[in-house]
Amino acid sequence: MENTVLVTGATGVLGREVVRRLRGTGAPVRALTRRTALPEDPGVAWFTGDLAAGTGLDAALDGVRTVVHCASDARHFKQDVPAMENLLAAAERAGVGHVVNISIVGVDRIPYPYYAVKLQGERMLAASELGWTNLRATQFPELLNAAFGVLSRLPVVPVPSGTVCQPVSQGEVADRLVELALGAPAGRVPDLAGPRVYPVAELARGWLRAAGKRRPVLAVRIPGRIGAAFRSGALTAPDRAVGRRTWEQYLAARFTR
Repeated sequence: MENTVLVTGATGVLGREVVRRLRGTGAPVRALTRRTALPEDPGVAWFTGDLAAGTGLDAALDGVRTVVHCASDARHFKQDVPAMENLLAAAERAGVGHVVNISIVGVDRIPYPYYAVKLQGERMLAASELGWTNLRATQFPELLNAAFGVLSRLPVVPVPSGTVCQPVSQGEVADRLVELALGAPAGRVPDLAGPRVYPVAELARGWLRAAGKRRPVLAVRIPGRIGAAFRSGALTAPDRAVGRRTWEQYLAARFTR
């Protein structure tokens, strides 16, 4: 039986990287998106579906053996819980054998609402009757780039004080997800983090230089338990610095296109 793989969130920052890499493996690839105008891609079978509403899932999952779950919406994160619930129910109906989930380093240590939802999704997956694999990764450079792009519109770029990050290439995370998807269910696997830990203020200054913008960077102390968790290094995994592409390499490629 061929390992047909379905990628959720297939048009997102990570999902599109996973789809592209899966296409190169020769495995039958399906891609799920909320968009009704589907990409024309002869190597991928595209499906329209809404995980939060539970629509379109049965058709997309029919005959699928493995799901790589990349769909998430940090702006409407409360929808991630019903989305996971609907995905798991549909996967069980379809006889899916393996769900690979991407999560975030620190979801169990930082009392941030979006992280709490991601942690709940991990627990729902582990409690299901499905074979599963869960990978936690640190921050994607593309998401940091988007955040700094917005903050740089201000006269001063605010960043959380005493906080460090460990950016990891979304392409390298996609490589790992594909490797996991083509293997057997493995439960929670070791975290994936970038090659270097940076103070967030250093990341911001590097971004501003690369973007050719002159703005002061202001370190702001985040109060409460969330701020304390940020300052504790909970966003990083120094013992899992297995990524290769640095923040500087990302910036060089991003701003010399």
